[in-house]
Amino acid sequence: MPVQDALHLPTAIVVLAVVLVGHAVYWLLRRRVRRGFLSETDRLTYETLRLGSQAGRQLRTGLTSDTASRAARNLRLMLAARAVALTDTQALLGWAGRADHHADQVLGHARRVLEGGDVVVLTRADLPCANPDCEIRAGVVAPLVVDDRVTGALAAYSDRPSAGLARATEELATWVGGQLELGELDRERTRAMEAELRSLRAQISPHFVYNSLTAIASFVRTDPDRARELLLEFADFTRYALRRGGAFTPLADELRNVERYLVLEQARFGERLRVNLLIAPEVLPVVVPYLVVQPLVENAVRHGLAGKEGVGTVSITATDLGDLAEIVVEDDGVGTDPERIRRALDGGTEGGPADSLGLGNVDARLRQVYGDDHGLVVETAPGLGTRASFRVPKFAPGVRA
Repeated sequence: MPVQDALHLPTAIVVLAVVLVGHAVYWLLRRRVRRGFLSETDRLTYETLRLGSQAGRQLRTGLTSDTASRAARNLRLMLAARAVALTDTQALLGWAGRADHHADQVLGHARRVLEGGDVVVLTRADLPCANPDCEIRAGVVAPLVVDDRVTGALAAYSDRPSAGLARATEELATWVGGQLELGELDRERTRAMEAELRSLRAQISPHFVYNSLTAIASFVRTDPDRARELLLEFADFTRYALRRGGAFTPLADELRNVERYLVLEQARFGERLRVNLLIAPEVLPVVVPYLVVQPLVENAVRHGLAGKEGVGTVSITATDLGDLAEIVVEDDGVGTDPERIRRALDGGTEGGPADSLGLGNVDARLRQVYGDDHGLVVETAPGLGTRASFRVPKFAPGVRA
């Protein structure tokens, strides 16, 4: 063999070895990716997140016997404990796992936690049992704290004492308390929105009702067919406005009710009121808060055009912006002082009851549902009309008709 070839032989062997190792690693990783995880750690992480997501959904509906029993099964798997129990301040709500003959001892264990608010570690002496082969010989009980109040306890049981289980149970109890607190906030937000809607329904402008009925009456003798059509529109408008349905509705239904409102106002204003509609069909199924567009249109007619001489125009535009839908209500009326609008959006009444009820209500509900980035935007100035707009996600968690 030539000397030059001999010198290159070790290098070739090293290169070949590297290539073979690289192929082996590639196929090993590919095999694991096919199974869905790169490693056992990845799989355990995913499983923990999945169990936590399931338990979180259950706990956010409130701590009841049903939700506690279902959540306890997931919490037990997260802790790898022999058994897990959940209590409120009065009773055992849920038990999951082995040796359920210890379930009647849980409330006694939890009592010390409920009274003192500290984590309690249980030894064999705290778990008397006639079964020599019982799998429960130790445990940890941690408080569930909601709004700085101990509202229940999480108990985890094992076959032997474990500092790791104690720390994990304490941290998991903190997380459970957080889920319960988030659920309470969700319910408070829902109650607030329902109160806002009741207020909005109760304060449908008496002037609008009176003026609509007066306009209908004026056609009874001169144009009975139109009077009948307007009366049906008025009935449908009030039925929608006073409905007892949910807090959300498809944009198509909201815009249909706006059309009814404008038909009734055109009967009163006649040729003085013109309406432009430009609606993208793609956004019609988008679910929005109920009565979120009509107050903006009413504000445009009553405060923008009613005081204007000559013809006034209200334009309503709904635009598809990819994952967002934008709704714009614009008038070429008398406009107003921007500071007055700011006070209305801040919840004050200096801008007048109608401004506060309509614009402030819409802005507050949009922010409650979608966050502060999706509030109402109002542009106006004296003599230059008003433009009110908002953007909402086409799909948002918890928003459904």
